[in-house]
Amino acid sequence: MNLANSFEISCIGTIETPFKQKFAIPRQPNLANAKGVITFEEGFNDANMLKGIENYSHLWLLFVFHKNIERGWKSTVKAPRLGGNAKIGVFASRSTHRPNGIGMSVVANEGVTIEGDRIKLNVAGVDLVDGTPLIDIKPYISYADSISGASDTLDEINPIPHRDVFFAPSLSKKRAEIEQRHRDFSALVIAVLAQDPRPAYKQQLDNDAKTYRVTLYDIDVGFEVKNAVVMVTELVHLG
Repeated sequence: MNLANSFEISCIGTIETPFKQKFAIPRQPNLANAKGVITFEEGFNDANMLKGIENYSHLWLLFVFHKNIERGWKSTVKAPRLGGNAKIGVFASRSTHRPNGIGMSVVANEGVTIEGDRIKLNVAGVDLVDGTPLIDIKPYISYADSISGASDTLDEINPIPHRDVFFAPSLSKKRAEIEQRHRDFSALVIAVLAQDPRPAYKQQLDNDAKTYRVTLYDIDVGFEVKNAVVMVTELVHLG
């Protein structure tokens, strides 16, 4: 590699989210109203760097796919929205396996808080795994960032699923206990599972014998797909 074309990038902070694993994270930002809290690294924990950020309802987060970067990348990737087997070019995708492992998400700005000497930026609509390192934050500017008439033909071919989600009646008490600590828990579970996070080749199945599991906050959520709906069958506290 030509060293003149390589650059050093510093982590400015990390984001805390409900998503403890990659499985079931929404495919794009704002498909679930998941909350995130950004804390800043030494050298970036400076309130002056956030002066004026309250003027923007939404923000761009630039981050590193730190869970995948060691696996490298290829010029073509399997596209979940094409059934999981057809391939497209990496630059024609939002794949996490990229030449530089950089991703971007637009999120809602929920304001700055200060706890002791730590500055925190609160956001919503995140699609990032807990602990994701951030490399930049930029304002979302609607007149420039929202393109009227932009098209996405893949969405016409294979739109994101939207299934009905129900909790087993036996979980009512457990849900109430969880929501004393995580008020958005039920809404988050519904928003995440409605998108049918199963592998693409399974999403055509309206009846699936397997019980799937996803961790949200500190809760292991077990779910099944029966008669075309998602049924949450287990909620286990992970301690």
